[in-house]
Amino acid sequence: MRVLLTNDDGIDAEGLQRLRQELLRVEGVDLAVVAPDGNRSAVGRGITTRRALAVQRIAFGDGTHGYATDGTPVDCVRLASLGLVAGWTPDIVVSGINHGSNLGDDVTYSGTVAAAMEGLLLGLPALAVSQQSENREMDFRLGDDFVFDVAARFVARVVASLEDVPLPPSTLLNINVPAGDPHGVAVARLGKRIYRDRLQEQGDGTYFIYGADPGYEDEPGTDLVAVAAGHIAVTPVHLDLTHHDGIGPLSTSDLARLLAPAAQEVE
Repeated sequence: MRVLLTNDDGIDAEGLQRLRQELLRVEGVDLAVVAPDGNRSAVGRGITTRRALAVQRIAFGDGTHGYATDGTPVDCVRLASLGLVAGWTPDIVVSGINHGSNLGDDVTYSGTVAAAMEGLLLGLPALAVSQQSENREMDFRLGDDFVFDVAARFVARVVASLEDVPLPPSTLLNINVPAGDPHGVAVARLGKRIYRDRLQEQGDGTYFIYGADPGYEDEPGTDLVAVAAGHIAVTPVHLDLTHHDGIGPLSTSDLARLLAPAAQEVE
């Protein structure tokens, strides 16, 4: 299985490096890393169309290497799919581990989720994975202390299980891991954010419009409530913006079977 690993925090980010090390241990995984050369958080599905992309080969110090680009997370997926790595194209896209949660409405801003969505457009299964900070913030912007071990093991186990329980077409899994020791895995729908941003003029022609800690609607069954309760939240997401009842062709029983081996890693 050819796995493309990318992110939006940059190729040197601890989350990506910890997941890279864990994926290298999965039997049958042929791993390639293509990631931004610096932080591209909250760029969403931005792409680079009006200039050439710079790409640099990066040695990781363990005999392997990856590629860093000055483009966006979506650009990274496109580079890999179009042949940046000679003789290699991905079978699956894994994006993360993001430094901070990507929950509820925040997925529409997330570069982490955007990279996974690009996998869907290319007809590939995809995972987006994010880690809550040790401060247990419910936002991707606030924490700066992270432990990625549980998330890395969990995602590696999901990847190892995908050949036996493949994802249906056009479905990605958005995975959010809480701080500390998770209390289990919850299959959840996207929750609803309550943003508290306000316009703050700085007096020099500049403004702050983001920065307040967003809240969320306390709705059972959502990813926000699941992570707040200490569960790993797994949300099937697709790009069909037409409203349809249900969560698509992935049945609850199949999703439970796919996640069961990985859940054992964190129990």
